[in-house]
Amino acid sequence: MAGQIGNDKLMLSIYLSSLSKVLEQSTYAKHTGLLGYVCKIGGHKTQPEELAMNQPLRDDMDFGALIGDVEPLPPNNRADPGANRKSPSEAQLARREWAEEEMGARNFLSDDFVDLLPPFDPMEYRREGIQQGVVDKLKHGGYSVQSQLHLLRRPLSECRRMLFPFIQEAYAHDLRSVLIVHGRGREIDSPANVLRSYLAKWLSQFEEVQAYVSAQPSEGGLGATWVMLRKSDRAKANNRERQQKRRG
Repeated sequence: MAGQIGNDKLMLSIYLSSLSKVLEQSTYAKHTGLLGYVCKIGGHKTQPEELAMNQPLRDDMDFGALIGDVEPLPPNNRADPGANRKSPSEAQLARREWAEEEMGARNFLSDDFVDLLPPFDPMEYRREGIQQGVVDKLKHGGYSVQSQLHLLRRPLSECRRMLFPFIQEAYAHDLRSVLIVHGRGREIDSPANVLRSYLAKWLSQFEEVQAYVSAQPSEGGLGATWVMLRKSDRAKANNRERQQKRRG
């Protein structure tokens, strides 16, 4: 009988020792005092205070075992996004200023008085010789927008300065359909509607512009304008070459 009791105590001690080791990993056991109670009745030497002190060390050991031979990058092996960024030289600034002045001198867009458009009337223009079908297709979003120019809340003089190179460069890059976002005021003399009125005049002064219409609501409605540009001479030559290749 005494031997049986001794065996039972030994088994209980082994069980409690194993249980305490499991509870060492349990945050719940540490906070509720369950681990200390098990350690006490089981005669386990590890105390909750000792476990709390050793926890960071065990975490570091576990993390080290997890990453194995991985080594951190040295400080000099990290990208510096501003390392190669250089300020423009005086010569570059001078060339840029000269180019802007040259572009401004070539800007033929009129800044004379214009008749203001009714703010709720859509814009539409078709150059002579352009079929109405082209305008209708443009009006219904039949051409994908290849570039955009945003003129919202900008001074009229700045809009004039920005529009000129935008149309010129779009044409030079063989773009056919562009979108200009300008806004629309509710009053006829609101700044947005004044800009819209000038824009209608300016676009018609470009030989490259074949047609323009107010955009669909999803693209800005009366506050934006779709513009169709004619094909450049280079694009026409490329098109003729493709057609000749197809004919053999």
